Amino acid sequence: MATCGKTARETSGDRHLNKALIAGASGIVGSATAELLSGKGWQVLGLARKPQQAPGVQPLAADLLDPASLKSALDDVAPTHIVISTWLRQPTEAENIRVNSAMVRNLLDAVRPSDTVRHVSLVTGLKHYLGPFEAYGKGSLPQTPFREEQARLDIDNFYYAQEDEVFAAAARDSFTWSVHRPHTIVGKAVGNAMNMGTTLAVYASICKETGRPFRFPGVAAQWESLTDMTDARLLARHIEWASTTPAAANHGFNVVNGDVFRWSWMWSRIAAWFGIEPVAFDGVVRPLEQQMADDADLWRAIARRHGLAEPDINRLASPWHTDADLGRPIEVVTDMSKSRRMGFLDYQPTDDAFFDLFKQLRADRLIP
Repeated sequence: MATCGKTARETSGDRHLNKALIAGASGIVGSATAELLSGKGWQVLGLARKPQQAPGVQPLAADLLDPASLKSALDDVAPTHIVISTWLRQPTEAENIRVNSAMVRNLLDAVRPSDTVRHVSLVTGLKHYLGPFEAYGKGSLPQTPFREEQARLDIDNFYYAQEDEVFAAAARDSFTWSVHRPHTIVGKAVGNAMNMGTTLAVYASICKETGRPFRFPGVAAQWESLTDMTDARLLARHIEWASTTPAAANHGFNVVNGDVFRWSWMWSRIAAWFGIEPVAFDGVVRPLEQQMADDADLWRAIARRHGLAEPDINRLASPWHTDADLGRPIEVVTDMSKSRRMGFLDYQPTDDAFFDLFKQLRADRLIP
């Protein structure tokens, strides 16, 4: 795609000229991306309704559903790169489409007057192939491993609506784009709606404190089949790579760690890290949403006993999302050949990704 209106110097990739505006900077993906880019000398702006202070990040307060607040916050910002890594869960997919496409549209409309945007990175996920939560993993699905050239499902999906907003703005305003489709993301964030790593850490900690069996909450297909995941740090590196590599412009990409595993193996690895015994899957599905339904008071007591920083279990754990991932009736494996052919060769063992997260959660006094 052309970059008319941008000078050669502006499109040279000089890091000293790069100014990234990250929508969702306090989330799993946004915080990892902000840390990476700021550490490489980028100017980083973190946009959120209630932005958090983070080293190397200038906080900006605005509501993506309120164009007036966006105009006020972004009037003199002039970003060169946009990273959109946020969404708002709604009760129906029709509402997801209406709300989340408006968030993308409003943001790109708000930065348009500056005429400085060179690249927009949109983070979605494998619901691109699996369908939205209303029809997750059901019906006629593409064959695994998922590949980027596979057509969209013939079903309403807010990921598609978000993509279409980016495509329309790119054609109008002459910037390049990339779409990043991670599998389940491992990374640190508090108050995040989709957070398997911290959810499992909280669940394991409760099992260790109470002697409760550490039972796999998913289905046989996930226990026995191959799967993969995405470390937020690797995804951040992929975002930077795609936004600064000319050959990667205007492409959608799968983004996973590069290894595959079975949960029958990973469950034992996680249990060993916490010093507890794993319980082998016995064919009975025991969703975390049921297992942890009454754990709010228990976690508050654990937090008080160990001096933890977050006593509200709902700001750490998202059992419903972990149940959705571990309850899929099909194998989910993702192909990374497209990125590999273009030169992105990063690799991250998934068990180490979990262990690094657990260490960080413990260091930050979020788990005992």
